[in-house]
Amino acid sequence: MLLLCEGHQLRSNFYDSSCPNALSTIRTAIRTAISAERRMGASLIRLHFHDCFVNGCDASLLLDSTSSFESEQNAIQNIGSARGFQVIEKAKSRVESICPGVVSCADILAVAARDSSVKLGGPSWTVKLGRRDSATASKSEAERELPLFTAPLDSLISLFRRKGLSAKDLVALSGAHTIGQAQCFTFRDRIYNHTNIDSGFARKRRNHCPSNGGDSKLAPLDLVTPNSFDNNYFKILMEKKGLLESDQVLFNGGSTDEIVRSYSKSRSAFYLDFAEAMVKMGDIEPLTGSARQIRARCSVPN
Repeated sequence: MLLLCEGHQLRSNFYDSSCPNALSTIRTAIRTAISAERRMGASLIRLHFHDCFVNGCDASLLLDSTSSFESEQNAIQNIGSARGFQVIEKAKSRVESICPGVVSCADILAVAARDSSVKLGGPSWTVKLGRRDSATASKSEAERELPLFTAPLDSLISLFRRKGLSAKDLVALSGAHTIGQAQCFTFRDRIYNHTNIDSGFARKRRNHCPSNGGDSKLAPLDLVTPNSFDNNYFKILMEKKGLLESDQVLFNGGSTDEIVRSYSKSRSAFYLDFAEAMVKMGDIEPLTGSARQIRARCSVPN
């Protein structure tokens, strides 16, 4: 099922007249946040991904729980790991101060993801704009539609296909794990019980992730260049050093092995495909026109 919107509904110059300084204002806020904490760039890219995969790119992930719905932030794939909400809220506040009621939180998330990539040394792309914000959220939908860290390859391919994304898009977008960190509970089973893992790598990770307790202890997804957006993620997969099960399945004798191999050899090929996949992901079921609202604050409906 193809869930991407027709391209003409969103356009890169959407705010050129209504809020000409919107993008530069967002960029300044994002760069400031990443300069203070480099990991934040990975978190902001992940926010956009986890927003778009649940009922489209509508900023539903940013909503706190209300009496009417439970926040998507409480879904198992987000709780305790999704972060960066205050950075988006700060960017929104600055944009509201110059153009009240004009720029959506959904668009700020999309721009923040691109600006994060660039700040970390990754690719840039033209962000299409004009999304509007949802007035509700769905924890159950988030738990159904977001990938789990234990997901096998066929499940990941099927999930991405439902969103109109190919296996190549899956591998390219997974390359965002070239930055960021994961909590011990997400990779404990892999480092203690799996066989498709480099033994030295597993031993090193066990030093910081005990078999019991320490669930929230962090480890970099890319042990070699954890703070740089590059193609090293694919090189470590070929060495059986993927931290998460859902990472290593991309290179484990399956249909995506060749894509991983090609990205490991060519950073430019990865960058090109990552940028293209991010644009496609940003087209998943956006609210446009007069649908829904432009939130005054990203965490609460108007």
